Amino acid sequence: MATLKELRDERLRKLDELKQLGVNSYPAKAQRTHTLNDVTEKFSELEGKEETLVGRIVSIRKFGKLAFIVIKDTSGTIQLFLRDGEIEKLDAEQSQLGLEQINLLDSGDFVQASGQIIKTQTGEISLGVKTLRLLAKSLRPMPAQQDGFTNKEERMRRRYIDTNINQDVKERFIRRSKFWQATRDFLNKKDFIEINTPVLEHTTGGADANPFVTHMDALDQDFYLRISQELPLKRLIGGGYEKVYDVGPRFRNENYTDEHLPEHQAMEWYWAYADWREGMKFMTEMYQYVLQETFGTLKFKLGDMDIDMSGEWQELDYKQAIADKYNIDIYNCSLDEVKKALSDNKLEVAETENIARGIDKLWKNIRKDIAGPVWLINTPLFISPLAKVNPDNPQTVQRFQAVVAGSELGNGFSELNDPIEQLERFKEQQQMRETGDKEAMMLDIDYIEMLEYGMPPACGWGYSERVFWSFEGVTAREGVPFPQLRSEVDEVTKTIYPDIKL
Repeated sequence: MATLKELRDERLRKLDELKQLGVNSYPAKAQRTHTLNDVTEKFSELEGKEETLVGRIVSIRKFGKLAFIVIKDTSGTIQLFLRDGEIEKLDAEQSQLGLEQINLLDSGDFVQASGQIIKTQTGEISLGVKTLRLLAKSLRPMPAQQDGFTNKEERMRRRYIDTNINQDVKERFIRRSKFWQATRDFLNKKDFIEINTPVLEHTTGGADANPFVTHMDALDQDFYLRISQELPLKRLIGGGYEKVYDVGPRFRNENYTDEHLPEHQAMEWYWAYADWREGMKFMTEMYQYVLQETFGTLKFKLGDMDIDMSGEWQELDYKQAIADKYNIDIYNCSLDEVKKALSDNKLEVAETENIARGIDKLWKNIRKDIAGPVWLINTPLFISPLAKVNPDNPQTVQRFQAVVAGSELGNGFSELNDPIEQLERFKEQQQMRETGDKEAMMLDIDYIEMLEYGMPPACGWGYSERVFWSFEGVTAREGVPFPQLRSEVDEVTKTIYPDIKL
């Protein structure tokens, strides 16, 4: 069996032969009149008409004065039927090949074919080719589909092969695009406006996360890559906008898990004069709209859990959930009690453990077994530094978190707009940072200044593409086209380019 290098060398030989014929194997201009699926679906209308199609070669068969080439585009496949005497001869200036040059083509090459839409004697819808142009010569063969392309690491490194070979993977990222389009459509219909916020920030906040740090030469200052869009969007609420949102990347310098990626797409919206209860009702409707538009259903089988998103959501009290599971009163417990509960349940006990972080870990251990959909409510004040206190219970905040299929799929609250109280909470978070908690929020004095000028009562919400991954039923890295991986160059490439330092 030929090696990749040998196969590539043979294709380079063909490329050189095409050059000697005067053929440009990479012309800039291409034309087409229909997608391949259009031809199949509208055959009765198109039969006998002259059309131009384009695509990547899947297979080539040549029998003397006949040839059959199967091509594919993003919509489907079709057969090209080539017969000596009907197909025009070589026209190098136009990158046009004749039947004699078919042996210079390979699977993976891109071509443009013009001719009549026909059915062959076997009844297969085809294009009877009059002219065939080479659009791009491929130098490496795609893996054979029947051999599979299943090595996870290899698939993620060469996603462009993965989406060519595995149709389900290709369709996944189309659904991912629909997910974000539906998110925007819903918000736009509700009179929200999208305003993009900075990725580089002097002080980053809006979530518990360890940020990436970079340096801007122009200002000779370090900046953080944002961990959330929250604080800039709330500055816009203070600036007079009443319904705003942002969709874009955020960055959290943490490890890979099935639910987390250091870089991922996220959306946050903020709504002036609304509170958490209005936000909860709004998000119930939004989830239903976005999921229906993305997946065409509101009923899912996720792992062992049956999920129905079409009805009302249940509510779960944070304090009660912890008490029922661990017999701990979250407002009257010691750090030692929390550590013991973590240890008894085989959960990590960090050297810098504090009560807030520890209780959050205990909650997440409960969350993993909840099918949902559930709204988690009455979250403790001490783990919600940006939320407004619940007047019915000052130990809790007006926060609502979406729990579905064992995962938290969004977070919202009535926004804290009291500058004095917000400053005190920032100070508490800063103290946590100084004692070793790298994920605690930074003290953002500019945000405090904005609050002092005045921000109306508001509700805010954020979710990431983890929502898509969960309902798609894939891990985080399977859910994005190009996940970050440790940089590597394979041995074949090193052999092919020995004069380049790789």
